[in-house]
Amino acid sequence: MWNGDDWLDTQYKKALSIHRSKAQAELANERRPRLKSSLRKAIGSFDAASGFAPKLLESVQCEGYRRERVELSATPGLTFAAYVLIPDKAEGPLPGVLALHGHGYGSREIVGLLPDGSPDEAAPGIHQHFAVQLVKRGMIVVAPDVIGFGERRLQADLAASPDAASSCYRLSTQLMMLGKTLTGLRVTEALHAFHYLASRPEADPNRIGAMGFSGGALIAYVSAVMEARIQATVLTGFVNTFKDSIFAVHHCIDNYTPGLLEHAELPELVGLIAPRPLFLETGEHDPIFPVAGFRKAADEIQSIYESVGAGKLVETDIFPGVHEISGRRAYDWLKLTLSSL
Repeated sequence: MWNGDDWLDTQYKKALSIHRSKAQAELANERRPRLKSSLRKAIGSFDAASGFAPKLLESVQCEGYRRERVELSATPGLTFAAYVLIPDKAEGPLPGVLALHGHGYGSREIVGLLPDGSPDEAAPGIHQHFAVQLVKRGMIVVAPDVIGFGERRLQADLAASPDAASSCYRLSTQLMMLGKTLTGLRVTEALHAFHYLASRPEADPNRIGAMGFSGGALIAYVSAVMEARIQATVLTGFVNTFKDSIFAVHHCIDNYTPGLLEHAELPELVGLIAPRPLFLETGEHDPIFPVAGFRKAADEIQSIYESVGAGKLVETDIFPGVHEISGRRAYDWLKLTLSSL
């Protein structure tokens, strides 16, 4: 064959066949730990920072909640900022949420701010200021700045173009050459933000969940697989099959992890979160994570949950929208789920 289209499809089908064979040969209690280990190895590891004390950068009273900004460090030589939203008049330790933004201008986009840090008075965009929606439901929220966006774009990219949308390409390619991945770095920092939130006196460390949108949902699902203390997870604008999404539609390079498809398709990897509660949300007309792929993935994830006796703990919502957050059911589901623990 002159072109590689059919050849690539054959390679994909071969990978799936290998997955099925291994799944049939392994016991479930053997396969799940092995896949978790394979995922951890595929994304790469980073040294842990030590001796860095969190720094309070600002504290602002907002309507119904206080917004703090803190500086944290998860790996030596690299710091990042995170917003912490604390409800007013909170009684006792509160449920908490690790809120992870997708492509855009950083955590400010989900806490109701413009890129320069001033209040965003306009109608919210695709992120729907979702961290604010969560804190207004009585949860304490930590929203870390994901490296590669907003203030965390690389100086090399900004020097080449002050309007550079992200630094995903430079970060991804250089980390891959070092045997690491951008997903691995982002998850390392997200989990550090989770641990910081769990240490806050306002938060109940046994009732913390995660919510991520788009690329933030990628970080959220891997974080939830790696950290069993994440008690409930909302993934929006992301869940699909690799075949129907990042293989079929042009995506940012940060969606690709070398060698990952040797081990499992995306639904089985997301299913490693089971039996903890999981909510899957997507827009019916999302052009980059097509609804047909979402339905396939959601069905497989449902089957995985049923196989471990947790079929009632996974919910889905297909809303009439595009690549955006709805939250019409997800916000209240997360509050109710965490509050009932």
